[in-house]
Amino acid sequence: MAASKPGPRMQQASISEFFEKNKHFLGFDSLTRSIITAVKESVDNSLDACEEARISPVIDIEIRKVMGKKDELILLAQDNGPGIPYASIDKAFGRLLFGSRFHTISQTRGQQGIGITGVVMYSQLTTGKHTHIISKVAEEGVAVHVDIGIDTKRNRALKSNHRRDVWLDEHGIDIPHGVKIEAHMKARYQKGRKSVYQYLRMTSIVNPHAAISFRMLDENEVVIEQVSWPAVTEKLPAPVKEILPHPHGVEIGTLQRMLRESEQRRLSSFLQKNFSRVPSARAQQICEIAEISDKASPKRLKGEQVRALQGAFKQVKLMAPPTDCLSPIEDLLIKKGLAKAIDSKFVTTITREPCVSNGNPFQVEVGLLFGTDMPSDSPIEVLRFTNRVPLMYQQGGCLLTKVIESVDWRRYGLEHPGGRGIPKGPVAILIHLASTHVQFTSEAKEAVSENEEVFDELRRALLEVGRSLKSHKRKSTQRAKAREKFELVNDILPEIAAKASQILGREVPELAPVITKIMKAVFIEDDISWDADEKRTQANFVLFNYTARPRSYTLLAKWPERDGVEVVDESHEGRREVYGLRKWKLDTVESGESVTLRFAITGLE
Repeated sequence: MAASKPGPRMQQASISEFFEKNKHFLGFDSLTRSIITAVKESVDNSLDACEEARISPVIDIEIRKVMGKKDELILLAQDNGPGIPYASIDKAFGRLLFGSRFHTISQTRGQQGIGITGVVMYSQLTTGKHTHIISKVAEEGVAVHVDIGIDTKRNRALKSNHRRDVWLDEHGIDIPHGVKIEAHMKARYQKGRKSVYQYLRMTSIVNPHAAISFRMLDENEVVIEQVSWPAVTEKLPAPVKEILPHPHGVEIGTLQRMLRESEQRRLSSFLQKNFSRVPSARAQQICEIAEISDKASPKRLKGEQVRALQGAFKQVKLMAPPTDCLSPIEDLLIKKGLAKAIDSKFVTTITREPCVSNGNPFQVEVGLLFGTDMPSDSPIEVLRFTNRVPLMYQQGGCLLTKVIESVDWRRYGLEHPGGRGIPKGPVAILIHLASTHVQFTSEAKEAVSENEEVFDELRRALLEVGRSLKSHKRKSTQRAKAREKFELVNDILPEIAAKASQILGREVPELAPVITKIMKAVFIEDDISWDADEKRTQANFVLFNYTARPRSYTLLAKWPERDGVEVVDESHEGRREVYGLRKWKLDTVESGESVTLRFAITGLE
């Protein structure tokens, strides 16, 4: 009998080894994309750390080309966050799948614990160099300086050149707290719509509380690109709360694991303590439908009983999960974020009420900006975001794009050949999906997958901003015609009157009554500006009465009413009509005369 050949040697690969060979899963699939991914992971970490510590983020990104080495860059990223204690640095930067958010249910930028460690691994893989980390916590007098690499076999950090020393800024002033990383990597810098600049620009729009600066240096350390986006508000995003899973969103495998790990002795107690919105009566009802005793041990349930339990979840009417696990940007801050990145004539935004899909809370926000320096014959700019993170790739396959394509924008004044695809015009549309569980089409997390509830909510929001755009364009056209007529009358009539008076030897007549007969309209000019010194918005409205008789007017204005926001310094006393709407009753305005209403709004910074 011939001896059988031994089978192939079976080995277990660590998670680090897997991603070392499949780095495209982490976003490092090309040289141009690699630097964007590295910047993204650094910025996401900085924003999360600052917000958790309730610190207004200040983030500096610098990229340098390496002399004599093609397609090699140095990334320097620094923030003013709380810093990382020395004992946690190796885990935060040198161990994949180490993080505090993987098992939490709340809106977060990242959950897997891969991000910044992936940058360290990619740097080591492509250049053989470790990443230099500087970390300073406020409680310690000096900073930690250390080089971090990864032992991919054991998924452990490799630390070297550790020392404690002062950390000074460019002016020689001690830095109180924060983190700085320096990573060498194979990458290529490019300009355009898929670039570091575009990623940071988009990040600044949906994070108006953050100050972000960027500069790019060539091999001779000459600055070839430099830009900064200052913070436009001191208001930090509302802290999100962690919630329990909802029965309508749990999968069979997850339910089996939860039952195995249960500390409760009775099934009814397990349902009440491990899921949200399951009171005692509903737990009892679930057990009855599943035909399982409420006193049964969760750990001893068999496969068919677990399936029956999951089926019972869908038959019982339960309250939707709480939505304080979400933190939307909000209308006013979306407008501020768009305004600091794009010059505009008109901005409209909407934040929809929270909804639930498959037991997962989500909330959609849409902003539409009508630009001044944007081309009118090119496709509109689409700005896609999930949980305040920009999506820059796979636009065509993304649900957020497909919703835009589903709207017939011709009805709202944009060029949209055949009513298909992306419309054309000087417009930017921002779409933000906030959710505890964003479903992506792939591991790269660059496109949102199909979801009927999310699609419908986004479409309702887009139709609403579309109606606002249509109204604005109609009013703008009417105002432009009235202004043209007004300016024409004011230019020509005085000259005619002067010439006629000179010929006839008479005094120039009063022209206001004549202008009134020609115009037969009420004309309002508005001027809204931000006073950076006083930190308030100044509003001025001038009303011209070009009708045949004296009239009394009442002006109504929408304003962002909420705690801490006030209307001050009113030239005419106003009063609250309804929530978010204020009314001013003006004095009688004679025919041909005008009146000015002035007020300011504080608390919007």
